[in-house]
Amino acid sequence: MVRLLLGGAVIAWISLGVHLGLGQLVEVDPETLARYVAPVVEESLKGAVLIVLLRRHRVGFMVDAAISGFAVGAGFATVENVHYFLVLSNPQLLLWILRGFSTAVMHGGVTAIMAVLSKHLAERWGSTRLGVFLPGLAAAIVLHSSFNHFFLSPDQTAAALLIILPTVFFLVFRSSERATRSWLGIGFDTDSELFEVIDSGRVSDTRIGAYLQSLKEHFPGEAVADMLCLIRLHLELSIQAKGILLARQSGFELEPDPEVEERFVELRYLEKSIGKTGLLALSPIFNMSSRDLWQFYMLGKK
Repeated sequence: MVRLLLGGAVIAWISLGVHLGLGQLVEVDPETLARYVAPVVEESLKGAVLIVLLRRHRVGFMVDAAISGFAVGAGFATVENVHYFLVLSNPQLLLWILRGFSTAVMHGGVTAIMAVLSKHLAERWGSTRLGVFLPGLAAAIVLHSSFNHFFLSPDQTAAALLIILPTVFFLVFRSSERATRSWLGIGFDTDSELFEVIDSGRVSDTRIGAYLQSLKEHFPGEAVADMLCLIRLHLELSIQAKGILLARQSGFELEPDPEVEERFVELRYLEKSIGKTGLLALSPIFNMSSRDLWQFYMLGKK
């Protein structure tokens, strides 16, 4: 969160530099800049941080996306509010507090909405290509532009934001919680059953066994054996990660496993040994979502 706050602050300074540069290149009146140019520039730059997070699978659930987006927006708003306070010739303290508060909530809120929409579409489409982020970015730009049109007074805007955004975040949290419980329950049971089959040596009786058998026509036997080891290791880590999350849900904090790092070393070795073509051949088996990849990142930090 600290990194995201600082990232938002840095983006605010970059945005200020972009606005000043545009002002020197093209004559733009302050009203047009605030209503149409600034929302596009600022939301695109803030959105870039979220794109990096989602494409690197650092966000597990929609509620995490909302928190991350709000943190970036809050860091941005802090620098922006300080800048405006310093450049105003005669700032009225009450007006500046109301305007600054509503601006901070706006920046955090619209960036959080972009993050939630992007996370939802990434899960729905099973991809993190740039097109996934465009609807969320468009929504953030429109909301930001509407805010800068000043349809409401500062106190009315602050009141509206305090009503609307908590409602949106509450619905996001409930949806994310249901998705988490479903993913943990179904995923844990499925992974456990498959791991038990592989561990007992009965994998040849399964569809995965038949698929691996067919791969012997295209890959050396040693490579197919490594593939089976990789599947087994993936399942082992997946079960361990889901077990940690289930324990946390029940109020228990498990001690870090000292052997996790060794398993990740073995995982990287097997992936390198199998090669890109072999991993591509295994993609129908893994078919991992961004949430599944996130659990490995979470486990790897232990």
